[in-house]
Amino acid sequence: MLEQLTQLVQQYGNDAVVKNNAIPNEQNEAVMGEASSSILSGLQKIASEGGIEQLAGLFQGNAAQDSSNPVVQQLTQQLSGSLGEKFGINSTDASGVAGNLIPQILGSLVGKAKDPNDSFQISDLVTAISGGSGNGGLMEAVSKYGGQFGLDQNADGKVDMEDAMTAVTKKSGGLGGLFGKLFGK
Repeated sequence: MLEQLTQLVQQYGNDAVVKNNAIPNEQNEAVMGEASSSILSGLQKIASEGGIEQLAGLFQGNAAQDSSNPVVQQLTQQLSGSLGEKFGINSTDASGVAGNLIPQILGSLVGKAKDPNDSFQISDLVTAISGGSGNGGLMEAVSKYGGQFGLDQNADGKVDMEDAMTAVTKKSGGLGGLFGKLFGK
């Protein structure tokens, strides 16, 4: 997931970082790297502190691009503080960079996770946020809100292993295709 975040930061960082006179050119790459890691660590922190409902809310509508969203605000403040602390960027410029980057990146990340044609899946985001630990609360939120992301593959009103199997068999051409891929036939 850090790779996808890094790509999004590079995509949106041109205006916010590279063309920003407040950030010395020799720090552009480091600032963008900090933005990537700050977003991921911020999402992990929110999840570990019980902010599951906030994270689930992030995926509804255009909440990821709304600067008044609590998750967006928290990540913006975290990145802003980090830029000031690590790179000596004044608070106004750091807030401007973070306020520009965070909503764009989160909006794109959520859009990618919701797009069934994109290789990036919501499960990738859940795994990255939960640190791969299978955070029960986060999985409950995915089950609760999963239908809104198109994860309820069999339309039974819940997101579970059956949905995962349905998604896998759809992508692999049915059970025959799945077993063929698994066993090389």
